[in-house]
Amino acid sequence: MNLLQEKVREVGQSLFPIVILVLLIIFGLVDIDYQVILRFLAGAAFLFVGLSIFLWGVDQSMNPIGFYMASELAGSKKLLKALILAFLLGFLINIAEPDLIILGSQVELASGGQISGPAMVALVSVGVGIMVTLASLQILMNKKYNVLMASIYLFIFILAVFVAEEFVAISFDASGATTGALTTPFILAISLGLAKVKGGAKSEEDAFGMVGAMSAGPMPAVMIMAILTGQTHIQGQAQAFVQEAGILGPLFRSIPGTLLDSLRALGPIALLFFFFNYRSFKLSKKELIGIIRGLIYTFLGLTFFLVGANHGFMDMGRLIGMGIAENHTLLLPLFGFLTGLIVVLAEPAVHVLGEQIREVSAGAIPIKLIRLTLSIGVGSAIALSTLRIMIPSLKLWYFLLPGFTIAVILSFFAEPIFVGIAYDAGGVASGPMSATFVLAFAQGAADMIPTANVLVDGFGVIAMIAMAPVLSLMILGTIVAHRNKKQEDRMLIEGDSDTILDTIEVQDYHKDLVFIVLPKGKAQDLINLARDQGAQGATVLHGRDARVHALSGYSLKIDPEKEVVLLAIDAGLTQNMTQAFLNEKDLSFDSIMVLPISSHGGFERQNKKEIDK
Repeated sequence: MNLLQEKVREVGQSLFPIVILVLLIIFGLVDIDYQVILRFLAGAAFLFVGLSIFLWGVDQSMNPIGFYMASELAGSKKLLKALILAFLLGFLINIAEPDLIILGSQVELASGGQISGPAMVALVSVGVGIMVTLASLQILMNKKYNVLMASIYLFIFILAVFVAEEFVAISFDASGATTGALTTPFILAISLGLAKVKGGAKSEEDAFGMVGAMSAGPMPAVMIMAILTGQTHIQGQAQAFVQEAGILGPLFRSIPGTLLDSLRALGPIALLFFFFNYRSFKLSKKELIGIIRGLIYTFLGLTFFLVGANHGFMDMGRLIGMGIAENHTLLLPLFGFLTGLIVVLAEPAVHVLGEQIREVSAGAIPIKLIRLTLSIGVGSAIALSTLRIMIPSLKLWYFLLPGFTIAVILSFFAEPIFVGIAYDAGGVASGPMSATFVLAFAQGAADMIPTANVLVDGFGVIAMIAMAPVLSLMILGTIVAHRNKKQEDRMLIEGDSDTILDTIEVQDYHKDLVFIVLPKGKAQDLINLARDQGAQGATVLHGRDARVHALSGYSLKIDPEKEVVLLAIDAGLTQNMTQAFLNEKDLSFDSIMVLPISSHGGFERQNKKEIDK
């Protein structure tokens, strides 16, 4: 129940600002029918309940399922079998994604029926399966992720030369549609499980990047389809916007269809898991019941979320876009920025990615900083998209080409763990909230601007949203890498240029050094326990800590999956404290050493500059 309360609080903090922003706009700038306002508030309630239950269910079902499937993938003795399984995981998970099915129908309409929606969904799913296979191969064979993604995007840019601008936009939008509320948490769990099973010094970096690779798959698939079918321009007319009538009626009428969509999205994952549980996993009854319960929560939560997003937020987004474009055109970029700043925080997969970053980095990467960077990036992307709607001469390529090119270049200079996080963030930011509220906002604006085309300018907004987090987090990762390099240089201990001072004996100095090695993420629990026993302070070393690199000359290496806690305590407390540590079963120690401290000394550089001891 504590976990559910945590999810409720987290969702409330993300959703409340969106509701406040919308209410400020409609009461200050845009005149909107009271039924739409009340339906929006009802949709927000659906979304709040659904997202809370969804995230609660993901922790109980998708995460363990992903780990077990990753274990099966990594444990396969035959590479071909592992690659086939990886392809099936990517293909089956994606082919029933509701967001992709909706996009397929939109493309069929936009192409005048010349491109089949189901055929596009199948082809895009093949692209996703191939990319999940390549990403799995990259982890298992210990290859560099940034090289893989640079090669993929080079191939995409080459294909784009032979494709009309409209289909470039559709291909990038398809990329965003694949990373839905359900597929993203599952793929994140797969990559995390694969990294844990494989282990090694790169396990932190390996835990991220598969979602980014998966979301790159649809781009070449759609472009190749456009080339093979000979499509050069989008044909057909956009359907006229018809505002729904009623308050709760549209929400409740959509529940049966949405239940079916959620079942289609969840079914392939669940069936694949039960098949492998029967063949390989053979989980205990208790664990299996826990996963089934989590799947039910995930199913119900996803249904409520999609109902609230599709029928509570869609009309509101469209009407706000139309109202601002008609009466306050010059304010469109500002409100686009504010919308992106806030809406991305309500994406369910953003929360799941944040939890994985917290788990893998043991809190070393601030989640608030990641979310702030995402918000600014997505806000800027939507602002630029509104400018593209307002100014016909602004082409989508003017933003996508330099944006992705700079991101790919920075991937070779950024802190390695940020590379995977950045590509993953591009997928998680372009989820169902973006595909409903933001896309509706942009289409509403295009409706009211004479030089804009709803179909042409509507496509590409999701592409911009997907590009912005990749670029912004690559910039952040480069800054972090530069800062860490400076810190390492400052703290580096050069043994051949140091002079060892004579040791100074300290009388009546009765302290012990307690040296504890434990799994990553457990250091804070141990420190809290140590404080209860009378300890005054502690030093924690992580596998990625700059101080660890500085000590590499002394053959001290820390596994990235471990943490070391150093405690200097009064000798009289040592026995009781270490016994308290050993009695705490949740801490799972690797080792504990106690060394008596009888003296202290120091090092002095030849240039007489004092260094941290």
